[in-house]
Amino acid sequence: MKIKFIRFNENAKLPIRKHYSDTGADIYMLKRGSIAPGETQVIPLGFGIDVPNGYTARIQTRTSIAKQGIFIQQCAIDAGYKGEIHMIITNIGDTDFSWQWNDRLGYIEVYPCVYPDFVEELGEERGQGAFGSTNGDKRESVVW
Repeated sequence: MKIKFIRFNENAKLPIRKHYSDTGADIYMLKRGSIAPGETQVIPLGFGIDVPNGYTARIQTRTSIAKQGIFIQQCAIDAGYKGEIHMIITNIGDTDFSWQWNDRLGYIEVYPCVYPDFVEELGEERGQGAFGSTNGDKRESVVW
């Protein structure tokens, strides 16, 4: 699959997979920056991509960055969106985090996407409890 790269900043670099079997393509930062603990920033990446219909893309945090307390929000990049992609980054650590031009904080992945039609439920087969609500289920347990 080939995906068209749309440049919004002349310094934006094409995302690159370091190895053929890598799931994601590394994203290179346009400029240096820093983020304080507890802070969230929206950082323009200087490019967009033409995601084909039937697919979605997401930006993931690189493992080496995540272990430093940096989290990149995994928002969907829809097919049909042709604008500039931004990275939403949050410092959940307890120290300032800095990066330089050309550093790789995240990578972009592309996934097949299912487009469900949502319909109103006519009956209720399950309880309305949330997390762990099946623990109160009265059915017999299965032992493996």
